[in-house]
Amino acid sequence: MGKLGTLKELFEFMKKRKKYWLAPIIILLILLIFLIIFTETIGPFIYPLI
Repeated sequence: MGKLGTLKELFEFMKKRKKYWLAPIIILLILLIFLIIFTETIGPFIYPLI
């Protein structure tokens, strides 16, 4: 199924069980993951510019 299938299943669970309060937590976790990945890939290239 993959990672996108897991996210789709999670959002279907929230919709069915009326657990909308979980959405902000999940969105913040996803943004944090992207921030960590972005800083790890871009960080070494920014360091020589300082």
